[in-house]
Amino acid sequence: MTQPDNSTLPLTATSHEDTFARDRLPPSDQWPQFVFDAPELHYPEFLNATAELVDRHVHEGRGERPAIHGAHGSWSYRALQQQIDRIAQVLIHDMGLVSGNRVLLRGANSPMMAACCLAAIKAGLVVVPTMPLLRAVELKQILDKAQVSAALCAASLADELSHCLDPTHPHHAPSLRQMVLFDSTAPKALQARMQRFDSPYLGHPTTRDDVCLIAFTSGTTGKPKGTMHFHRDMLAMCDLFPRHVLNMGPEDVVCGTPPIAFTFGLGGLLAFPLRHGASTVLLEKLTPESLLHTIAQHRVTQCYTAPTFYRQMALLADYVDLSSLRHPVSAGEALPEATRQLWLDHTGIPITDGIGGTEMIHIYIASAGKDWRPGTLGQVVPGYQAQIVDDAMQAVPPGTPGRLAVRGPTGCRYLDDPRQTDYVKNGWNLPGDTFVMDADGYFSYLARNDDMIVSAGYNIAGPEVEGVLLSHPAVAECGVVGIADEARGHIVMAHVVLKSDVAPSDALVVELQDFVKAHIAPYKYPRRIEFVAQLPRTETGKLQRFRLRQAADPSH
Repeated sequence: MTQPDNSTLPLTATSHEDTFARDRLPPSDQWPQFVFDAPELHYPEFLNATAELVDRHVHEGRGERPAIHGAHGSWSYRALQQQIDRIAQVLIHDMGLVSGNRVLLRGANSPMMAACCLAAIKAGLVVVPTMPLLRAVELKQILDKAQVSAALCAASLADELSHCLDPTHPHHAPSLRQMVLFDSTAPKALQARMQRFDSPYLGHPTTRDDVCLIAFTSGTTGKPKGTMHFHRDMLAMCDLFPRHVLNMGPEDVVCGTPPIAFTFGLGGLLAFPLRHGASTVLLEKLTPESLLHTIAQHRVTQCYTAPTFYRQMALLADYVDLSSLRHPVSAGEALPEATRQLWLDHTGIPITDGIGGTEMIHIYIASAGKDWRPGTLGQVVPGYQAQIVDDAMQAVPPGTPGRLAVRGPTGCRYLDDPRQTDYVKNGWNLPGDTFVMDADGYFSYLARNDDMIVSAGYNIAGPEVEGVLLSHPAVAECGVVGIADEARGHIVMAHVVLKSDVAPSDALVVELQDFVKAHIAPYKYPRRIEFVAQLPRTETGKLQRFRLRQAADPSH
């Protein structure tokens, strides 16, 4: 196995006044090996991702082309640039932030959410996007870990975050000192503050190795891991998968469901189209039916969503004009063959399947069109390298199941987290998936090799759900696992041991489900609850989750 050879180290000097992110990168000997063998990945020393994604198009005469379509109209590249410049100046001059400060972003997909993200990056700040459904307890973990001092938050989502600002609240986050609302007419809201800044903003002179994004992912323990990505990482994800697999160009129009807080959404619905001079449709609360009509209305060419949505959309697609759609992109969880075929039967358009991850920022193995081979996920995206290894990190022969190992121009750098050495070994990223590769380099997904539950594209940590259930007065013990589900891939199932004075009932099932929804993001609630007399444990008291899965599905 090749040992790490981080030829990019030492890093270019940081431009950040606040060096928190640079100071908390993993030690260089724990980094993956980075590969920059494609010419499009050679970036200049001074690099600002927003300048490349937006300003470049205006400077090169494409300012009047459409950039973002929202529920209330569209912005050209020039209009988007003006919005970004105003927000950036609010962040710097009005809010008093300095380069390197972390800014929490909280909002559903919308033009303003996109502009806030791009403005913070242009100002040399580090964006920390968060899922709209997160509760105060989850937001506090992120705020504390990243030492976030300021937040831009949609007015409709302010309640949970406001708890983190309240010194008397149990989820108070001491680092957070200010929250500015957008999509609000209040005199101190972002839109009002923006009106004071009309002049262009040139942007902070960031370097290619400055951190611009901390994207949080939840591990099997439920403790959030912050993955740190540089300005060059933001561009690298745009210069490989969409360029080589999707053949993206200025005439493309994209839409989809993943929140910008997911790197799947940040790339597919924002960075990809802007990098290639295309346009994006950003709408919140899409249903399978409204997503289909969005494709028809905007003549969308690329759609990004999870397999669950494609299965539901297929049954509604017969009477919708999808003739513009070239690439329906699926990621977030494994694509069942039945879903792929059902969609193809109803639309005639093959799904572009891919696997990526927050640690790698986006997709690194994918298939498209004629390059797809039945039964496989696809081949490695140009610019990346992948192989299957055993527990000793030795490559295994074709046809042998093992751990997927991948490397390329992006890779895992956790924020001050000892789990770095679990994800990166011998210079390779280990995403935690079991795969098999054939002799022609086609990869087939077998399973996750940890206890993460992937349900309808959401990652859910079983122990986190257990922690909430255990705080309910009726619950003595519980064990949470994922079980197979045709519609959602997997669902969360809880095995609950009740306290001796509590009787099981259907009403208690609903009460426990509502209890979980009220304390953490609602999508994490257990869709199935079974009351049991005891849980299977080892002699040392460790819960045997595999036995819970077997009990729910004897064929597992």
